[in-house]
Amino acid sequence: MDPAAREQVAPCEPPGSGSLDAIGTGAYTVDEQGYIVAVNARAEQLLARSAPDLVGYDAHELLHRTRYGQPMPRSRCPMRRALLSGRVAQGLGEWFARGDASLLPVAWLLTPYRLDDGRAGMLALFHALPEEGVPRVASSGEAVAVPLSELERLALLAETTTQLTSTLDVDEAMDRLVRLVLPRLADWAVIDLITEGDDVSRALVAHAGDDGPVARVDLQGPLPPVSPRSPMPLSRALRGVASTVVGPETYQSEPDSGIAVEQRRLFTATGMHSAVIAPIRSLREVLGALTLGRSERSDPFTAADLPLLEDITHRTGVALENARLYQRQRKIAETMQRHLLPQLPRVTGLEMTARYEPSPDASQVGGDWYDAFSLGEGITALAIGDVVGHDLDAAAGMAQLRNMLRAYAWSEQRPPSTIVDWLDQATRHISEVTMATLIFARLNAGEAGQWQLTWANAGHPPPLLISADGCGRFLTEAHGILLGARSGRTRRDASVAVPAGSTLVLYTDGLVESPGRSIDEGLERLRRNAGALAARPLESFTDQLLDRVRPADNDDDVALLALRTPGPAG
Repeated sequence: MDPAAREQVAPCEPPGSGSLDAIGTGAYTVDEQGYIVAVNARAEQLLARSAPDLVGYDAHELLHRTRYGQPMPRSRCPMRRALLSGRVAQGLGEWFARGDASLLPVAWLLTPYRLDDGRAGMLALFHALPEEGVPRVASSGEAVAVPLSELERLALLAETTTQLTSTLDVDEAMDRLVRLVLPRLADWAVIDLITEGDDVSRALVAHAGDDGPVARVDLQGPLPPVSPRSPMPLSRALRGVASTVVGPETYQSEPDSGIAVEQRRLFTATGMHSAVIAPIRSLREVLGALTLGRSERSDPFTAADLPLLEDITHRTGVALENARLYQRQRKIAETMQRHLLPQLPRVTGLEMTARYEPSPDASQVGGDWYDAFSLGEGITALAIGDVVGHDLDAAAGMAQLRNMLRAYAWSEQRPPSTIVDWLDQATRHISEVTMATLIFARLNAGEAGQWQLTWANAGHPPPLLISADGCGRFLTEAHGILLGARSGRTRRDASVAVPAGSTLVLYTDGLVESPGRSIDEGLERLRRNAGALAARPLESFTDQLLDRVRPADNDDDVALLALRTPGPAG
């Protein structure tokens, strides 16, 4: 809080405290921002804080805590919501942080209240609940857990289902899982996964930290094979046999397998005195195991904790199987797309390279593509395009479009605009492509090292031409409507001489577009960086350009085709 603001609400004698003392329970008032204006003596006693330690402070930040003593997120705080709404509200089972570092379970009521200076505020009334069954924080900082109520168990399972089924990324699902169980159920969470090749990996080891789970990377990594006969708890769980309560003493005897050796190391490194292990199963197979352990909390796990853990791992298994199936489908689509992209031709005197980078989002498989092929007589055909959509249909449509373009370009030596118009008409009748952008160009090798580029553009980002000295310009001529728009307008051609040592860059919109910036900003970023890299060898130029220009928040795939003409003689 601003010191000047605190001076206004925290004079030597807290305003209005006398009137609050007539109230028999704990009471304090806050202004519209939630800063404490006055408290009564009973509130000071219950909170183990004096008035100067309360008045002028944000009530939420100072007092409101979760059942484990952690700061209560504002978005989840019912008292904060009541303050913002300005309406009467009451609740049961909230916790206040006392001055002696203990937690006070309270029942509370908030009601609108006119402060002594006339401002609108709220009056908070609260009284202590019985401490039986409520978590506390011991003077040493040791947390003492209590079993979740049936309502809390159901809420946790519902949240687990919602969180895990809303992602199709395995790593994200594991991260969400540990955030759900730490520190609510345990101090440690360990996830061991069985890969599709039946290898076992300790995929995640996390400890409950002050600001969320903290990964212990040093404890993660590959594990030995699962023993088919070992009676040890983790080996049994990875075979899908049973869930078990374990402790460090479980692994003090002579290890019967490599996994038992790793378990002994885990208990030693984490200091867990009690743990529960349960298999993670899908409908068809065992996917791994979840271990929850306690090191800071003194109370051990018991058999009564196993049903909840098994419910959690059941939901985890369904989510992980869905994520794996989706990633497998994505890998198939991406592999198909890569195989459909062509090998670049070798053209005398011309350097050429291409890149395809899939979307970082596992749910995206796009229709971005490039092509280059010889038309004979010193003519090279170039194409770059993007089929609308992000799925297997888009990838298949890309293949259809490319094959039709090759057929038209090879059989009919016509200007690029004519080829593109024919392709547009064909897509409406003999392909599944609804809309697409495209640049189709012909690069002619003239006499005495002169190169000429002729192209037509169907709604695609403009080519970039960089001279040998790093000056760049976008080839914005011949820009027409995208394929599938059914405009009825014919397209036109444009032509430009390509100087010796120049670099031509054809790219898809994923290189320059992102939610966080405009297309003009992306294009300018591309032009500047391409110019700065013009002296680099073409392979290095292309890799550096992708690295520098592709947006960090990019959610699309990128195709890029780069060509460089021979430098000036002598």
